[in-house]
Amino acid sequence: MESTPDKIYVSRTVENRYRKLLRVCKTFLEKEDLKDLRKAFRMVWDSFPESEIASRESKMMQCMEVSTLVVEEIGLQKTSAISSLLYHSVSKEYLDAEQIRKVFGDRIAGITSDLVRMDRIETKTSSDQAENFRKLLLSLVTDVRVILIKLAERLVLMKHLEDYPEAERYGIAMDTFHLYAPVGHRLGLYKIKTEMEDLSLKHIQPEDYHNIERKLTETTAARNRFIRDFIHPIQEELTRQEFDFEIKGRTKSVYSIYNKMQKQNISFEEVYDIFAIRIILNSPPEKEKSDCWRVFSIITDFYQPNPQRMRDWISVPKSNGYESLHTTVVVPGGKWVEVQIRTVRMNEIAEKGLAAHWKYKGGQGDS
Repeated sequence: MESTPDKIYVSRTVENRYRKLLRVCKTFLEKEDLKDLRKAFRMVWDSFPESEIASRESKMMQCMEVSTLVVEEIGLQKTSAISSLLYHSVSKEYLDAEQIRKVFGDRIAGITSDLVRMDRIETKTSSDQAENFRKLLLSLVTDVRVILIKLAERLVLMKHLEDYPEAERYGIAMDTFHLYAPVGHRLGLYKIKTEMEDLSLKHIQPEDYHNIERKLTETTAARNRFIRDFIHPIQEELTRQEFDFEIKGRTKSVYSIYNKMQKQNISFEEVYDIFAIRIILNSPPEKEKSDCWRVFSIITDFYQPNPQRMRDWISVPKSNGYESLHTTVVVPGGKWVEVQIRTVRMNEIAEKGLAAHWKYKGGQGDS
């Protein structure tokens, strides 16, 4: 792998992860930007002291995973990708802000310093102060990318929680559930928030988590058949009316099912909306609303809607920018199905939150 005129030699695993990071960044980075990314990798690699060389590869893998997630899932760009790579070495004081400022400028130095500052505050926070922590988090930093990177870092930590001593896992999972998942929700990062909730439940209530996961696996084939039969007439009519569309069947998250079972005191079999159908339209901005309502009309021609379960977040979007039209319909046999109707733009905002919102407002991912 080449990052400067000199070569450094790494394992195949590290090289593959590095190449994946470059691949996801290539779609929006100029050649010069990619050079900066390589420079950041080399700077971090060389910063590890002799005593930490044994753990260098695993730490680099984690840094690159965070950086990739920040770009791929949240939609941020060069500044955030580089800051994510550098952050661990600044936190461990292998590098200082001044070194980073000289090479990458004030903005990246500022973001990495803020990430370290957040770490220090976080260690003094207990989960019973969750709301205060969230307010502090959202008011503390001048650049929201700091919080977005921190969320990505926490998700990566949760994905590798089995690597931590068993005695620490419960506390980390509780902090993730009470502190980080709600911040992800507040910023509209639905996918990240959902993954955090599921991974937290896995370590807080492992038995419940594995039971639900097992039952979801056992019912996959029947669920897929039902979805196929349900969408068939809708698909035919949308095609006939020349919509450019995609239909997905989305199973509820494990935590979402668990939460419903607890709140309503019901069994897994009694959760009627285990999955939702999502219809994503490729519509021009001026036709988004009318197209969504046309699709709603097509669905209700085939299936009877429940007026109590109608949610119009297209006319009045949620405070985090979420836009979608939700309806719940009944099929012959009495089974209820939730259908979500949205456009490609709305779907990206639902998945990536703030970063996608900026993009569609005409800004850049790192503006």
